[in-house]
Amino acid sequence: MTKDNHEGRDNLFKPKPGRIRGQGGAKAKSYLNQVLHRISAEGAGAAGASRSTGFTGKRIGRGNDWLNRHRAGYRFSAASRRVVIKSRIVKLAAKGGTGGLGAARAHLRYLQRDGVSKENEAGRLYDTKSDEADGGAFLKRSENDRHQFRFIVSPEDAIELENLKPFVRDLMRTMEQDLGTRLDWVAVDHFNTAQPHSHILLRGRDDQGQDLVIARDYIGHGIRRRASELVTLELGPQTEQELRRKLERQVDQERFTDLDRRLLRQCEDSLLDLHADTNRGKAHGGQSLEIGRLRVLERRGLANELAAGKWQLSPNLETTLRRTGDRSDIIKTMHRGLKAAGLDAGASDYAIFDPADPRSTKFIGRIADRGLQDELNEGHYLLVDGADGRVHHVALDPRQDMEDLPLGAVVEIVSAGRGTQQADRTIAEIAKGNSGIYSPDAHLSQDGTASPDFAQAHVRRLEALRRQDVVQRNADGSWEIPDDFEERAMALGAKAARYPARIRTLSYLSLEAQVDAKGATWLDRQLVEVDPLPLRGGRFGDLARSAMLRRQENLLAQGLAERQEKGIRYRRNLLQLLRQRELEAAGAELSKKTGLSFVETPDGARAEGIYKRSVKLASGRFAILENAREFTLVPWRPVLERQLGKTVSGRLRGSNISFDVLRKRGLGIG
Repeated sequence: MTKDNHEGRDNLFKPKPGRIRGQGGAKAKSYLNQVLHRISAEGAGAAGASRSTGFTGKRIGRGNDWLNRHRAGYRFSAASRRVVIKSRIVKLAAKGGTGGLGAARAHLRYLQRDGVSKENEAGRLYDTKSDEADGGAFLKRSENDRHQFRFIVSPEDAIELENLKPFVRDLMRTMEQDLGTRLDWVAVDHFNTAQPHSHILLRGRDDQGQDLVIARDYIGHGIRRRASELVTLELGPQTEQELRRKLERQVDQERFTDLDRRLLRQCEDSLLDLHADTNRGKAHGGQSLEIGRLRVLERRGLANELAAGKWQLSPNLETTLRRTGDRSDIIKTMHRGLKAAGLDAGASDYAIFDPADPRSTKFIGRIADRGLQDELNEGHYLLVDGADGRVHHVALDPRQDMEDLPLGAVVEIVSAGRGTQQADRTIAEIAKGNSGIYSPDAHLSQDGTASPDFAQAHVRRLEALRRQDVVQRNADGSWEIPDDFEERAMALGAKAARYPARIRTLSYLSLEAQVDAKGATWLDRQLVEVDPLPLRGGRFGDLARSAMLRRQENLLAQGLAERQEKGIRYRRNLLQLLRQRELEAAGAELSKKTGLSFVETPDGARAEGIYKRSVKLASGRFAILENAREFTLVPWRPVLERQLGKTVSGRLRGSNISFDVLRKRGLGIG
């Protein structure tokens, strides 16, 4: 060993006066946080992850000892019963926060919704001892937990198990042995899909009250292996006949199958030689099934026979088949949802929202159904009965507030990336002419056609990008724009492509409820619109036309419209009048409850107060701003939720408001 190496080693033990701290500095994340983050990020996908020479944390935590004892020489045999395990770790609360626990409560409610049990009734929670577990008590015990484990356990042969509860209890007891601690969990079985499965919620605490950390490898491999052992023990190993029947069912399937996986494993540079392995013909049907599958793939343009026994497979085979399988699942979801909603729509009317489809970049309709399309990650979907005569399936970002999207609400769907690319280009151009700095003043100076509201819209875009660490805001309200700004903004857009829709609620009320509503409704806006929305086809189109006629009669009866030779003439400033009337009524009602005086904010005046909460009215959603003895109502925007309990200030311009973050007091409405 060299002298330098000796000195480097000795320095590790040299005393250093000062405050005791970790080598990572004050901002270093805790070791537990690092492990939890890596486990959550990798989860069950660890098997496919590439090897890394750095620390991964995959063998840190409980369960690793069991894996070490049983890892050598083990592999799943063909006769083993397969079980799919999906896992996720959810943080229950940030420091001092309870938002995560609220989300856990909502998730638990959703798992117990109607129509998921064998009897098509509500799902019932159970635990290690009881078939009627108390979900509220489970969440109460979880109040101070740092995190929660969520598992979806789906045995391939679940339909052959008489009851999933004994299997789940055996699995959790086995996990307790492997992890060396008692586990606090609840579960619910779902039978609302073709594949029965169980949802398990596990507290992130061990039996000593310490944070429960499970080794990533155990989550990714150990649980699946234990579950497979239990099902194989219960049903016995798979016979040759069973294996062949399963593969036979896969020959014509419009999704990625085990047969496809087997074919791809035998390929070299997308080329497959069926004569290369003579032993393959002996395994569960062998070449006859493979050739049958290849013929199906050939008809789909995913395989090409070059010569007898020699094939070329498409490099996009797996991606294409997975996408086709997803589409098939979505169509089934749409069929079930429309049937439950009592709507009659043929498959030709179905549309899956895709920004690349010019017919789907923007449309308006009513929410006919909603639900979870990703039960693990809580990604929701909407079925929107559109004014274009089609029923649209729209995938939502898991962060979407579903309370803003009640059944029957009228919504507008646009591409999430629509408009942002042009805004990003404008920001980059302004910054380029201003030494890499963007500010509203610089924008107005360089573009004589821009309005202050237009510049503030770009500030809102920058606020969103700041939260993604793309840009930095200076103390004077200007923005530092990096040289690679557009590339980084585009990368974020690509990352969000899984949830390509942006949703705007046009009315929280159904069409029926809008007919007699006090405020300014979507129906009213359509009635006074010079170029109203075209209504095609049946369903939403018919309902909207009927509702508008009845709303029209309502306005005539109130003296807010009159019949003339050329048609209906509406009262001047009808929308403003209806909105003001509703705000006065809502203000009076809130005044009774709060004991504060309601003060109306005139158009053009400045409103200021502590943001308390929002209320949903026929005219839209409004924020309550309170002072010591009075309150007012101003149009609500999503950015206000980050200022809950803080002072906000701004100027009202009709129903349009733009927001500007104030440095000291809170949020300003410009």
